[in-house]
Amino acid sequence: MDTQWPRWEVFKQDTPSKPHQAVGSVHAADPQHALLTARNIFARRPQAVSMWVARADDIFSWTKEEIAEGQLKAESHEARGLQHPAKYLAFRKTSHKRSMTFVDYVGEVEATTPEEALRKAQATFTDAEALAWWLVPAARVFKSDPSPQTIESWFAPAKDKTYKQQQYYATIGAHVSKHKVGRGVEDEA
Repeated sequence: MDTQWPRWEVFKQDTPSKPHQAVGSVHAADPQHALLTARNIFARRPQAVSMWVARADDIFSWTKEEIAEGQLKAESHEARGLQHPAKYLAFRKTSHKRSMTFVDYVGEVEATTPEEALRKAQATFTDAEALAWWLVPAARVFKSDPSPQTIESWFAPAKDKTYKQQQYYATIGAHVSKHKVGRGVEDEA
């Protein structure tokens, strides 16, 4: 028996001019819990103006290779309790260079199946080659409140905090001789 809460994918928007981007996942009991946990983990230091979450089980995903091999069959709409037709949010990965972001939000399509949504997304969003696609029923995406008061209380406190990337923390390098590592101060004298 699985005792973990469901996994939710987190999409963060850094500024109003940038798309929502997948930044990781959290485990949470419900959408509000997922949004709060996502904010605490992914927007404490980096700038953000909006967060979306979707249960990982509600995301239909395909890689470029799966699409080329014709492996488009997804679990049926009925099995996931979706209405026909449905609006889908389309997310696309176009580069291996960005370590934090798996997919970027590119827009919305309306379709009766996830496979149809994928075909429409591919036909609509043609400005870049996709390495992977995520299609999420819009009704299954939960969003932070866009009101100015919520944006201020949720995201403004992080704007002025300094953020230090992991690579800037001190590490023991080759310049420290091997015989000094693990010796106490009294051994140095």
